[in-house]
Amino acid sequence: METPSDASNSKAAAAKPVKPRPVAPTGRFALGTASSIKKRADGAASAEVPASRSSMMKSTSSVSTSSVQRRSSTGTVGKQQDNGSSVVAKKASPTLLDGAKKSKPVSATTVSSKPAVEKKSSLTEKAATDSVKKHAVKASPTSTLKKVQSKTESSNASSVSTRRVASNASLQSPRSVTSTAMKKSGSLTSSSMPSRRKSSTADSRDSRFMMLPQVDLKASDEVRLDSRGHRVRSLKQLRLSSALEFVYLRDNLLSSLEGIEILKGVKVLDLSFNDFKLPGFEPLRNCIVLQQLYLAGNQITSLASLPELPNLEFLSVAQNRLKSLCMAHQPRLQVLAASRNKISTLKGFPHLPSLEHLRVEENPLLEMPHLEAASILLIGPTLKKFNDRDLNPNEAELSKQYPAHTAICIRDGWEFCSPELAADSTFSFLVEQWKNKLPQDYMVNKAYVDHPFEEDPCHCHFSFTNLGSEGELALKYQWFLGGKTPTDFVPIPEALSEASSDGTEKEIEGATSSLYTLKCDDIGFYIFVLCKPVRNDGVHGSLVSTKMIGPIIPGPPTCQSLELAGSMVEGGRLTFHAEYTGGLRGSCIQEWFRLHGDGRKEKLTADEYLDLDLADVDCRIELVYTPIREDGLQGSPRSVISDTILPGEPKGVNLILPECFEDNEISPIKTYFGGKEGTGKYTWFRNKEKPDNLEFDLIAASSELVGETLKYKLSLDDVGSYLVLYWVPTRYDGKTGDPVMAITDDPVMAAFPSVSDVHLEQKNSDIYCGLGIYYGGYEGSSLYRWYRESSDGTRIHIDGADSVTYEVMDADYSCRLLFGYTPVRSDGITGEEKLSEPSDVILPEPLKIETLVFKGNQVERETLTVIEQIPSSEVQQHIWNNYKNEMKYQWFVSSGSGENQSFEPLATQCSRSYKVRFEDIGRCVKCECFVTDVFGRSSELVSAVTAPILAGRPKIEKLEIEGRGFHTNLYAVRGTYSGGKEGKSKIQWLRSMVGSPDLISIPGEIGRMYEANVDDVGYRLVAIYTPVREDGVEGQPISVSTEPIAVEPEIYKEVKQKLDDGSVKFEVLCDKDRTPKKAQVMGHLERRVLEVNRKRIKVVKPGSKTSFPTTEVRGAYAPPFHVELYRNDQHRFKIVVDGESEVDLMVQTRHMRDVIILTIRGLAQKFNSTSLNTLLKIEA
Repeated sequence: METPSDASNSKAAAAKPVKPRPVAPTGRFALGTASSIKKRADGAASAEVPASRSSMMKSTSSVSTSSVQRRSSTGTVGKQQDNGSSVVAKKASPTLLDGAKKSKPVSATTVSSKPAVEKKSSLTEKAATDSVKKHAVKASPTSTLKKVQSKTESSNASSVSTRRVASNASLQSPRSVTSTAMKKSGSLTSSSMPSRRKSSTADSRDSRFMMLPQVDLKASDEVRLDSRGHRVRSLKQLRLSSALEFVYLRDNLLSSLEGIEILKGVKVLDLSFNDFKLPGFEPLRNCIVLQQLYLAGNQITSLASLPELPNLEFLSVAQNRLKSLCMAHQPRLQVLAASRNKISTLKGFPHLPSLEHLRVEENPLLEMPHLEAASILLIGPTLKKFNDRDLNPNEAELSKQYPAHTAICIRDGWEFCSPELAADSTFSFLVEQWKNKLPQDYMVNKAYVDHPFEEDPCHCHFSFTNLGSEGELALKYQWFLGGKTPTDFVPIPEALSEASSDGTEKEIEGATSSLYTLKCDDIGFYIFVLCKPVRNDGVHGSLVSTKMIGPIIPGPPTCQSLELAGSMVEGGRLTFHAEYTGGLRGSCIQEWFRLHGDGRKEKLTADEYLDLDLADVDCRIELVYTPIREDGLQGSPRSVISDTILPGEPKGVNLILPECFEDNEISPIKTYFGGKEGTGKYTWFRNKEKPDNLEFDLIAASSELVGETLKYKLSLDDVGSYLVLYWVPTRYDGKTGDPVMAITDDPVMAAFPSVSDVHLEQKNSDIYCGLGIYYGGYEGSSLYRWYRESSDGTRIHIDGADSVTYEVMDADYSCRLLFGYTPVRSDGITGEEKLSEPSDVILPEPLKIETLVFKGNQVERETLTVIEQIPSSEVQQHIWNNYKNEMKYQWFVSSGSGENQSFEPLATQCSRSYKVRFEDIGRCVKCECFVTDVFGRSSELVSAVTAPILAGRPKIEKLEIEGRGFHTNLYAVRGTYSGGKEGKSKIQWLRSMVGSPDLISIPGEIGRMYEANVDDVGYRLVAIYTPVREDGVEGQPISVSTEPIAVEPEIYKEVKQKLDDGSVKFEVLCDKDRTPKKAQVMGHLERRVLEVNRKRIKVVKPGSKTSFPTTEVRGAYAPPFHVELYRNDQHRFKIVVDGESEVDLMVQTRHMRDVIILTIRGLAQKFNSTSLNTLLKIEA
């Protein structure tokens, strides 16, 4: 290891050290022999506590335009605007473009992440191709740390287009040149451009690695300079000023930074794709607020001359000729893009305590195994992304297996190897460095420091081997304190030496022995020891350094001592002094408690002091102090208890007499101090004049003694006089203090006139009286007013109502009354009017119904109507005429009788009238009634009950005959009966000729049903219905008739055809045995032929083989010719020619019978003047 002086030349000062990964205590962690170091390293790795990682930056595609918020140069975070921009002078962190090219696999870890890289690359290439088609450069956020634009081709196209239209004069103007869009990507090159620029294609300017900025178009011309692609060779050609913040000089011919010193306020500086080759970045030292620096696409070979830039957060040096990243310390750098260089070593890697993203794609360095683990060791826990992807968990875990001093060895040139060999390899590397610094023939065996804890002694251990024979070594020690990472070291604050500006190791003054007691200021830092071996003959060897141990862990928070301070008397203030150890003191907790004599404990406050008051007297105060470390860890509480708190001396602090009015009882406003107050002495004096001197003797001699109690009741006698109070403050134990006197400012005044308890009293339904209690001297002519308040809260004064009584009017109904009382003193002083509470809503007397009377017969089917009888009083008549709303009725019917009689409501009967039903016969009917007024009130319920309902006279209503109207149909008579229970009502069916009033009886037809036949054709059917009650009482007969009966249509067609023919024959059957009483059977029937024509009829017996046809019956249609039917046999009929000539015939169907009869009657009616009655043998 290098000595402090040597190390100071190769390390930069840490402006903001990064807190290392915390390590659990391991007793001691030595850098001794190879075997011992390996064992200790293994033990430390197993006990190491993993560092808590912040959320990693998400990987985004190259076409993403969203910005990630980062702290600005002032420590704030940029506000995102609607268009993706952020407010000027605030920053958003650039998100690195996706898609690093595949590196050569050097380990299992690297190979495992290969597919993800390939996927990103494919997405990026597609996005980059699409981005070429887009137009001009978009406006970027005004934050100086913006999202890196992925559209490299668009940016380049803009710059080329700008060079075409820009004049030479524009080079001298600080105003930016407006970029125009190129329609085709082929316009990206120009014949006048150098060959190097002609080669700046999409391949040479891969957007994944270049990370070029967007031009902030929102920034004003005073703070922005855009001279991209203007072929500028020297900064002197430009009009630079210290006010510029955004400077874009990409795609020019610059090779020197001479003149850049003037840009003291620049935040974004784009120098990409110029001709920078040799180191020469010293002029950037003046750009102290620079936050983003773009140097991609040059031919830079070294960054050694790049100065420390305290606010630099983004650095792009991609596509250069760098062989290492050796540069000055950059305390706030967050993103370092160094892809496409020739970097092959990590030696001289700078100290970057804030770095979050490192990109080294397409460098020879990728051949190193476990390069990501080595980067984690060099940078520390701030690193979140490596080569545009989140850290590999395997690599992060692997880095924890290396010794803590590995990063120092890497920076000094140690060849990185696997963790299994790292302990021995780093020890051998350090021994080789120490070899020329030790006394001759001496070799280091071990060198380590015990793991440090705050307030505990920390021991260092050195062991040397003497290969010669000379005397022993005398060791001298010097302690050093490291920073938050094991790279930089700063002195302990109380050390006498001063820290150098580069932040290298500093010695701890006075720490020159092998034992050193750590202090609070050492917490979080690393520590190591330099040992200078001195031989007993005085020969000094070179310094030997132990391994760095740390960070220092704070001890447990402890309160070493706790004392109370302050006066322990009422009115005093208690504070405390506490001695704290255990790391940085946090928000320690102090709690004050009051300890009562009975053992009760009362919590008071958590302030840093306690003001004692009366409640603390005769109690003790306990303070409980809980030490708390800065990280929130609590230690054991410690308490201290005071002596008993004593009361103060009795004293009257304040005495004031309030304003005095007649009849008031006044109590002095006083403040007592000095323990618990006892019974003091009070003396009241009254004086007509206000005394100038408040001496007790003078007051007692010139004033009248009026009271000796604490409170005093004023009376009329006190009006106009001044009151004086003499008070002797007294403690509860009888000890008195100095007397205090007070006098009223003004004489006692008569009370202002007022009135209380204003209210209303109702004398009767229409008369109200207003009352109240007057106060304030003698009452004069007080004023009275009455108010009317409507339902919506509107209040109006009632004209003329100015006395204490009021009579209700119609206008008051539905309103409330209020009584107003304005007190007036006898001297004319008027007080404030007081209103009574509103009365209840004023309403008139409720409506009343005296009785109900039934109108109508209490008989079935009669209508009963109730008439209400109202009181004859003038008030009721007035209310009924003006405020009646509606009548409500409900009818009931009784069930049961006598004591068991009850009434059931008829739900639908709610009107004034009720029609008595059949079901009501023998039962009583009741009607209940009440009336409502316009105010929503209802009268009392009134009812009336009928006698048992009687049955009515038998009656038939709605009588009708149902049937289709043809001679083959069945007819029925229907009607509604009323008049008690129906008995055997009488029905008679008759026929009536159309146009004739005569009725023809149909014998035997007295039922409700009647089946028509051909005898009914042309007649109306008439039914006479005589209703008969079950007790035999008959009602009025009612008749009903049908339309004339028509022939059934099918039969009508057949008959009409035969009538048109005029002559027709029918085959019929005739009984051979003409005995009337003998039953006819088919075996006795003989065939006959019935011949019918327009003149006559003839029945012929057909001939046979042995006989000729013979005529049995012949006759004309002259009377008494007729045709008869048999009602009980639908197949038979009789033809009567005269009294001696008749024949009974039979057919197979009723249909045939009807056709024969209708044909005969039709011919007789049509061609002969024979009446229908004659044919039917009906006597008129």
